[in-house]
Amino acid sequence: MASHPHARELGSFLRARRGRLRPQDVGLESGGGKRKVSGLRREELALLAGLSTDYYQRMEQGRGIRPSDDVLDAVANALGLDDKDRRYLFSLARAARRPAQSQATHGHEEVPGNARRLLRAMAAPAILLGRHLDLLDWNPLAEALYGTPDDYPAGRLNMLSLMFDRSVTDRRRCPNWEIQALNYIGMMRNAVAVDPTHPRATAVVGELSIRSSEFRRLWARHDVRETVTGTRIFRVPEVGKITLTWDTYPLSHRPGPFLLVFTAEPGSPDAERLQLLASLRSGAIPQHNN
Repeated sequence: MASHPHARELGSFLRARRGRLRPQDVGLESGGGKRKVSGLRREELALLAGLSTDYYQRMEQGRGIRPSDDVLDAVANALGLDDKDRRYLFSLARAARRPAQSQATHGHEEVPGNARRLLRAMAAPAILLGRHLDLLDWNPLAEALYGTPDDYPAGRLNMLSLMFDRSVTDRRRCPNWEIQALNYIGMMRNAVAVDPTHPRATAVVGELSIRSSEFRRLWARHDVRETVTGTRIFRVPEVGKITLTWDTYPLSHRPGPFLLVFTAEPGSPDAERLQLLASLRSGAIPQHNN
């Protein structure tokens, strides 16, 4: 019998977090000789959580285990999880207690028409992203920053894929590239936690795992993001370098499309450059007060 997809994801998360801990981090003796594992051993983590090694091992393997909230709390304490990671652990485990989701629910991602109208009405650069970070639409000011769909490799209009596509990122790479990549990976992790079997997630993660060692390294960290924001540096021929803050805004309470919006601090040089870029793109001539 195949293991539950959420149980497999739970096991992957536990292994990643266990691998980050050293015996001295949790008050254990490292012992003599060279250790065969970089992090804690399973039996060490089980001891800290008050579980049998066999039970904890089956949790990591996703084999027929439905841990209670008390057990999850003990494991979270042993791993030293923060509130965000603790919520993620509990959400995976509780999902694993329910019947696995049917493949029939994996339909096409619909974008409400009012979301597209909102996108066009916004004065800031904005992108409409699908739950698996596919670029569904963007407004003219975002096009000034990112270019048009024809500028990108066919079939790779996905924010996470573009971060690891050297033909794109080499000319757009910014100093905080890895932080940006981890933000998008954290967003994809949240989508996978909702539905680990979704074919779009499987396709994007699978392709990147094959073609990018950088992605494999960062994906294996199993980082989680809840509130996602960041800073991005763009180099735009018309106005030069411009640094913008981006934030995400869900369109509903359900997993689905969301807006990614770029803004600049009012009155800052970046805000002036963004206003100039908007004027140039609209064909207007900026007016300056004396």
